[in-house]
Amino acid sequence: MTSAAGPGGPAWLRVRVSDPLVRPMLRELGDEYSARYGKDAHGELARYPAEEFDPPHGVLLLLLEHGEPVAGGAFRRYDAATAELKRIWTHSAHRRRGLAMRVVRELERIAVARGYREVYLTTGPRQPEARGLYLAAGYTPLFDTDADPETIGPLPFAKALTPRRVELTGHHAVTTRSVPGPRDDA
Repeated sequence: MTSAAGPGGPAWLRVRVSDPLVRPMLRELGDEYSARYGKDAHGELARYPAEEFDPPHGVLLLLLEHGEPVAGGAFRRYDAATAELKRIWTHSAHRRRGLAMRVVRELERIAVARGYREVYLTTGPRQPEARGLYLAAGYTPLFDTDADPETIGPLPFAKALTPRRVELTGHHAVTTRSVPGPRDDA
């Protein structure tokens, strides 16, 4: 497929965790989580097997501009009816442009197309921007919003998905890029 965006314009790309284009996302997420929480978070990013983010139950998306990743995110199967959002990211040089909301909306759209009826996610107590994003996107907090987030730990959210509740992002194409997985003989 080709992107509906013009040359250098934003384009969606479905990738596997092993794709080299994913490295900046995972590196920056790990660095930011480590700085916010005071411990190395890079291992947490590898907590789930890569295949959990592959079709048919998952997806990993990057939003590219001029061929470079500027935002991304993923979902994995939480249960038969629920997708779990993971790794929502905007490159530090591209924040405050609404890209994270675009990522969330596109992941929701794909989740509906895959038959999921709900989305679940958690974010950390030291990520007020993420908390604000999910509230703005219509997610229901599954915690006491008046409590100090530090006393709660991971902050869970949920949202019911129906085709009419998911805002479509307009006509666009998503390119799928296949990267071979690890070789058995390596």
